[in-house]
Amino acid sequence: MSLGHALRRIVEEYPLARLDPPAGHPLAAVIRRGAPDELRAALETIDGSFLVKGSPGRGSNWAAVPWLAVFDPAVTTSATRGYYLVYLFPAHREVVHLSLAQGTVAAISEHGPRAEAYLRASGDALRARLSDFADKLPNRSITLGSAGELPEGYEAAHILGLSYDLDALGDEWRLRADLAVGVSAYRALKARGGLSGLP
Repeated sequence: MSLGHALRRIVEEYPLARLDPPAGHPLAAVIRRGAPDELRAALETIDGSFLVKGSPGRGSNWAAVPWLAVFDPAVTTSATRGYYLVYLFPAHREVVHLSLAQGTVAAISEHGPRAEAYLRASGDALRARLSDFADKLPNRSITLGSAGELPEGYEAAHILGLSYDLDALGDEWRLRADLAVGVSAYRALKARGGLSGLP
């Protein structure tokens, strides 16, 4: 398997997989173990220590939007808080988003019904800190196509990134080059103050 193959498998198989329980499902294992292993392998050429996790959902429920994330342990070890690099898989579209994103659950806990507005405002401020990455990671917004607090929160939490259709997932060199750019933006945000001083 390769990173591109793992990402493509999630994109293609997830809609059908959701018709069965996630417990013991082969795709849940790909998201939890196989895809993270491929992402770790792709990160081996990038200097640094990273934590990689994939989530198809919790318990007996598939996620509306499964994810595969890269965490800098000095920033966060969880998708709930801080900021991190993540592949997001819309459940009903053949696309995957590479997103530098803010932790959504912590923002919801802290800001309640104002969380989405807060995340969008802080995203604008963080994009300004990363203006030198605007050309390489041009997506200022993403659409995940699912209603609900978390999917809508993920959309609001997006800072910058890229999107891939199925054909683009066949270009392993490009995926790895884009991953390196994403990690560079992640590190730049950390060096430039992270989430401190936001509105």
